[in-house]
Amino acid sequence: MSNRRDFLKNSALLGLSAAASSLLAGGDLKRVEHFLQADPLKLSLPALPYALNELEPFIDAETMRIHHGKHHQAYIDKLNTVPTDQFDANLPLAESCKKITAASSALLRNNLGGHYNHSLFWTLLKPNPSKKENKPSAKLAQAIEKKFGSLESFNKEFSEKALKVFGSGWCWLLVTKELELKITTTANQDNPLMPVVTEIGTPVLALDVWEHAYYLKYQNKRADYISNWWNIVNWEKAEELYSNAK
Repeated sequence: MSNRRDFLKNSALLGLSAAASSLLAGGDLKRVEHFLQADPLKLSLPALPYALNELEPFIDAETMRIHHGKHHQAYIDKLNTVPTDQFDANLPLAESCKKITAASSALLRNNLGGHYNHSLFWTLLKPNPSKKENKPSAKLAQAIEKKFGSLESFNKEFSEKALKVFGSGWCWLLVTKELELKITTTANQDNPLMPVVTEIGTPVLALDVWEHAYYLKYQNKRADYISNWWNIVNWEKAEELYSNAK
């Protein structure tokens, strides 16, 4: 594994050097410095698909700044310290999550989960400045109604399970291997892709119920945070995840 990693790194650095030489010939010294400092095998913080304040009034800009820029970044920084014989940074995060076992180190399990969960979470949110009613699209709506009886029943069950998570964790809507929808929760930064959790499946919705996700605006009122979260669910992304899981 280490030889493969060294080969990839050396190859990547050769590529960077070539790119830097090209830029240097063009006189772009600032971009040369950026290329020479880059480490292509280090994971980095994904950019948000919206501005920090665009989820207001449901999630405030300061919470987003800290949650994304501090908490998520911390998971990535720690994940980058995991030995290469335990974690291959070249694999997709979802595939790495599927390799987690009871023998995996807490460093890997917690921070891989933290990186994957948050990366997904940001994409499952979208601005709703007009505060319009927010509902799933046709295919997913039909699947939810078939499984839970109605969208209202689904929202109620999901909200109740999210509210009852003890301490820190996540609430999920997932697709099981039998291609059925199911609501489940996980502790800490575990997720349904990890074979070590009770309910395994492909995530369709993800709700972060760690206190850092809501405490600045909602204090201890997790129920209010959950209620307002429904206004900014990105149902188009959920539909995409649902379609790809089938």
